Amino acid sequence: MTDLSKYRNIGIFAHVDAGKTTTTERILKLTGKIHKIGDTHDGSTTTDFMEQEAERGITIQSAAVSCFWNDHRLNVIDTPGHVDFTVEVYRSLKVLDGGIGVFCGSGGVEPQSETNWRYANESEVSRLIFVNKLDRMGADFFSVVDQVKKVLGATPLVMTLPIGREEDFVGVVDVLNRQAFVWDDTGLPENYEIQDIPADMVDDVEAYREELVETAVEQDDDLMEAYMEGQEPSIEELKRCIRKGTRDLAFFPTFCGSAYKNKGIQLILDAVVDYLPAPNEVEPQPLTDKDTGEETGEVAIVSADEPFRALAFKIMDDRFGALTFVRIYSGKLNKGDTVLNSATGKTERIGRMVEMQADERNELTSAQAGDIIAIVGMKNVQTGHTLCDVKHECTLEPMIFPVPVISIAVAPKDKGGSEKMGIAIGKMVAEDPSFQVETDEETGETILKGMGELHLDIKVDILKRTYGVDLVVGQPQVAYRETITQAIEDSYTHKKQSGGSGQFGKIDYRIKPGEAGTGFTFSSSVVGGNVPKEFWPAVEKGFASMMETGPLAGFPVLDVEVELFDGGFHAVDSSAIAFEIAAKGAFRQSMPKAGAQLLEPIMKVDVFTPEDHVGDVIGDLNRRRGMIKDQQAGLTGVRIKGDVPLSEMFGYIGTLRTMTSGRGQFSMEFSHYAPCPNSVAEEVIAKAKEEKAAK
Repeated sequence: MTDLSKYRNIGIFAHVDAGKTTTTERILKLTGKIHKIGDTHDGSTTTDFMEQEAERGITIQSAAVSCFWNDHRLNVIDTPGHVDFTVEVYRSLKVLDGGIGVFCGSGGVEPQSETNWRYANESEVSRLIFVNKLDRMGADFFSVVDQVKKVLGATPLVMTLPIGREEDFVGVVDVLNRQAFVWDDTGLPENYEIQDIPADMVDDVEAYREELVETAVEQDDDLMEAYMEGQEPSIEELKRCIRKGTRDLAFFPTFCGSAYKNKGIQLILDAVVDYLPAPNEVEPQPLTDKDTGEETGEVAIVSADEPFRALAFKIMDDRFGALTFVRIYSGKLNKGDTVLNSATGKTERIGRMVEMQADERNELTSAQAGDIIAIVGMKNVQTGHTLCDVKHECTLEPMIFPVPVISIAVAPKDKGGSEKMGIAIGKMVAEDPSFQVETDEETGETILKGMGELHLDIKVDILKRTYGVDLVVGQPQVAYRETITQAIEDSYTHKKQSGGSGQFGKIDYRIKPGEAGTGFTFSSSVVGGNVPKEFWPAVEKGFASMMETGPLAGFPVLDVEVELFDGGFHAVDSSAIAFEIAAKGAFRQSMPKAGAQLLEPIMKVDVFTPEDHVGDVIGDLNRRRGMIKDQQAGLTGVRIKGDVPLSEMFGYIGTLRTMTSGRGQFSMEFSHYAPCPNSVAEEVIAKAKEEKAAK
C-alpha cells in the first residue's frame, strides 16, 4: 500500500481515567485486530501490556498499533494520562498528524487534559473530541462541550448528540446525516440499528445542524455565498469544509458515546478517515542546523520519492531486544539499508523492521514515508535522533524534554546487584529522556531523577520486576539551586614558584545576579592586553566548572553574570591552566560575599475538589506555603490553581484523598525557581553540612 492519502497517524490522549485505553481497545475490536476485548479493570487490555500498567489500571508508556478501517490504514498510539508521564504524550504528539482528545462525560475538562491540549496546540496537531462515559451517573455532554469552549478556549463542532442520559443512554444522532444510531443491550459494537431521530430531539438536531453548516461553510467563500442565498450545500461539500477547518485548527469535530459499552465508536473511526489529515496534508517537519538548532528553511516533504528522513521518537527494551520506534517523514527504507544517524555521525545497518501490534510484531521488508515502525537492535540511537540517507545528511527538529525536579538515592541490596543495576538503568535512561541518573562522586550513591513521585516509584518497580534488581531506596530529595543577590567587584591572584616554570594569573572581575533563567553568562571587557585574549576562555571555563557546587550547600548555581575587566599576566609563567585555577579560586573567594541564597523549585499545582471541601484544600495549600492564583467553579466541583514549593508536596495525594473522601485529584508540573524562606534554607543547609560531615 503506497497511497499516502489512505494513511492516518493518530494518537489518543486525555486525563487519567477518561477512557483512552478502553477507546483504543474498542477501535481494535471494530477494525478486526482483536477478537476478545480486554478491560483495564482486570488488566487484560492490548496496549497496557506492562505488569505495572495492568496492576494500576493506568497507561505508563505510549503503545503503537496499526489497523484498517474503510481501506485506510490507521497507526494508533495510546498515550498515558498521568502528569508524571507527559513526556510520552509530548513525544507522541511530535510524530502524529492527528489526535483524538477523550474527555470524561462526568469529569469534563480535567487538569491533565488541559496540559495535553496545550501540548497538542504547540505541536499544531488536528484533533477530534470524543466525550466518553455518557452512560455514567452525572454525565452531561452539553456541559462538557461548554467547558471545552471556556477552559480550553477551543471551538467544538458538535457532530453527534446523545440519545438518552446516564443509564438510559442508548445511542447517538449523527447531526450531519440526520440519522439515529441505536445499540441494543448485547454490548456488541456491531449490533446497532439506524433509525429515525426520536421525535423529542428533532428540533435540537435541526438547531445543531444549522450551527454545524454555518461554521463549516465559513471555510469556503463560494459555498458561503450560495448558503446565504438559500442554497443548501451537499454532504460531500460540507465534509470537505469540515476536513479543511479541522486541519487548520479552526474547530474540532466533537462526538459522544461510551467506549466501555461500545456505543458511538464507529462514527469516530469514520471521522478519523473523513476529517483528520493524511501525512502529506500536514505542515512538513522543518529541518534544523545540527550545531545551532536553528531552522534552515528546508522541510522534510512527506513523499516516498524524497531522500530518506526519519525521527526516532521512542526506545523500548523488551524480550525481543532493543526496539527503536521511528516515524518516517520522507523516502523509503528497506531491510539491509545503511542509514546515517546525524546526531552521532555514525551509520547503522537496518537488520529487522517490524510493524507493532502493541506487544506483538509483524516482520516488514520495507517501509515508506508516513509509516510508524520499529527497528530492532539499533545501537547508538537515542530519542530525538534523526536517521537519514547517507548521501543527504539532515537534522529534523529535535524534541525538548522537561528537566527532572525530584531525586532519590538508590543502592543495590547485595554486592552482585550493582553491575546488573548499571546495565538496567542504562536501558531505562535510553527509553525515557525525562528520567536521569547520576553518581554522587563522594558517596558513590546512585541518584535517580524524575518528574514526580509516581514516576520514580514506577522506575524502581521496573528495576525490581523486569530486571530483578532489589534496591534500598532513600527519601525523595528536592533539586535545590543557589544564586547570589549582590553585585561584587573583586580581584584574585594565583601564583606558584617552586622549581621549574611557575604559574601566574591575576584577574579583576565583577560578579552580579543575572536575569532569572539565564544560567551562567561570562563577558570580558579587558582592554590593553592585561589579560591576553587567548586566556579568556580559560577564565570562563574555571568559573563555569565551579557553578556545579554552590557556596551554601553545594547545589548548582543559577543566574550569575561574571565580567572580567582587568588583570595581569607574566610573559613566561602565565598559562591557560594558571588562569583557570585563578578563576576557581576567585569563585571560592567571592561567592560567599555576594549574598548567596538558596532557591527551591516551585510547582504549578492544579487541584480539583468537590465544592464542600474547597476551604479545607485551600487551607492545606496555604499551610504548604502555597500561593493560590485562581479558582474556577465547574459542574462537579472546583478547580484551584496555585504555586507551591515542591518540598511541601511530598505525599500530597494521600492528604488530598483523605480531605475529599477520595474524590479530589491534582496534577503538578515544574514552574520556576524562587528564593527559599530563611527558616527552610537554614534547615536544608544544615542537613547538607551534616551529610558532608558524615561522608
